[in-house]
Amino acid sequence: MVRIVFSSVLLILFMGSCNLIKKSSGEASKYSPYHEDLSSSRITFPDLSEASRNNELTGGSSKDISSIDYELDQALQKFAKDNKSEQYYSGFTVLVYSGVDRDQAFKTRNDLYTKFPDIKSDMQYQQPRYLVKVGKFINRIEAQSHYHKLKEVFPMARIIQDRFQREGFVNTDEKINNDQGQN
Repeated sequence: MVRIVFSSVLLILFMGSCNLIKKSSGEASKYSPYHEDLSSSRITFPDLSEASRNNELTGGSSKDISSIDYELDQALQKFAKDNKSEQYYSGFTVLVYSGVDRDQAFKTRNDLYTKFPDIKSDMQYQQPRYLVKVGKFINRIEAQSHYHKLKEVFPMARIIQDRFQREGFVNTDEKINNDQGQN
């Protein structure tokens, strides 16, 4: 009986306390006279037609574009020259076979030649295993097309990261040494 009375008193206190809590904010009409002017801190941009008309009158845009093009051409030429001095580049290839069985590696390579004559394969020996690889791709997405073709015939094929020797590699150190009469 004491429990029932105690529970009812607690229930009445709990329900009564919810009515005591009032919202601290008032109605929206209470804040209606409030006004804030933010126009002094906002960024303003000129009208697009005005800006293009001003550039046509001054002739500044064509100079800017040609100087940017020149700088971009210079940067691209420097980038290409720097890349030629790198002997290797990183990329992706499709690994069709990896194993220690030499005969199986040659068989896989020959199967590639017969079933996919348009795809050039490369066989390498890295002790103690033979590798049969297809393609040299800069990113994984480029390798996906060959991978999906090969996966049907060679279910163990997978895309791996690899390093490739750059075609047209110019070793600037060797050239400098040879110019000085050294080998």
